Amino acid sequence: MNNTTTMKGIEQGRAKFAYKCAKKGSEIEKKEYKSYVSYVKKIPMLIKTNGLGVTFAFIKSKSSNDKSKAGYAYHLLYNQTKEWLKKDDKNLIHMNESDDLVEKMISLNSQEYRAVTIEVLAFFNWLRRFAEGLIEGEEER
Repeated sequence: MNNTTTMKGIEQGRAKFAYKCAKKGSEIEKKEYKSYVSYVKKIPMLIKTNGLGVTFAFIKSKSSNDKSKAGYAYHLLYNQTKEWLKKDDKNLIHMNESDDLVEKMISLNSQEYRAVTIEVLAFFNWLRRFAEGLIEGEEER
């Protein structure tokens, strides 16, 4: 398998997973989904400005697993990112279900940290495309 085919497969896998995440996000309460879309757009800039670990520590601090609370969109994004990194074929970060994402991120060496940062940004790029598309589709109804 050549490098182009491998990259295409990685992009397709990332896109497919991001679509499932955006679809799951679109199933939450409309007000909270608007927050979800807003956060999906904002998080890449937070990562570039503050770093991956700090950004995900912030997301974790704002998270609430209560669907009726404002932090549910953050909770969903935190868990979706964790699931993607666990599932990612490149095995950039090794996690068990019970592992804390922020703890794992900040324990990486600088080369691994950069690689995970690039991967998370690529994931959010696809997630943003699908989340924006799904919300626009909802507004047309």
